[in-house]
Amino acid sequence: MRQKKDAPLRSDAQRNRERILEVALAELTCSADAPLSVIAKKAGVGQGTFYRNFPNREALVLEVYRYEMQQVADSAAQLLRSREPDRALREWMDRLAGFAMAKAGLADAIRQATSAPGGLTKPGHSPVTAAAELLLRTNEEAGTIRPGVTADDFLLAIAGLWQIDPRGNWRPRATRLLDLVMAGLRAGAPGR
Repeated sequence: MRQKKDAPLRSDAQRNRERILEVALAELTCSADAPLSVIAKKAGVGQGTFYRNFPNREALVLEVYRYEMQQVADSAAQLLRSREPDRALREWMDRLAGFAMAKAGLADAIRQATSAPGGLTKPGHSPVTAAAELLLRTNEEAGTIRPGVTADDFLLAIAGLWQIDPRGNWRPRATRLLDLVMAGLRAGAPGR
């Protein structure tokens, strides 16, 4: 019996899919040409399971990108439930930096997937923009950041993340950059 396209996956099928995505992120970040058979083997799934989830390299690459972006976006609400708004924002910025470094490692694979004849379209970054907006509005309401900062302003301010070399020791540079951005967001905050 075939499952409907939009029907939720069984829990074991969902775990297989997530394991494939985690392994694919690591492998494709190291090499855009990582063999799909190696990804399947390291994920502990058979070729049939692999290809049922991802019919080709392009579909896998773009789903890794979309999945990672959605994980970062979803973490915004999770952080707001367990942290003060300004701590949630700053921790989310660290998660975004990790995503930016993984995305940089995936850049070749994404370029190959989207430039092939009849290639797929790269997913937009609207989940990340929406998450940034949620964090900014929550902080603005709490008085922990200056009023009026938009998600677009914020993303432009942190755009330097994408200039950091992900192959080096990127964390100290990213931390310094994000601390500077956070200090700028806090300047002029009514609650300070």
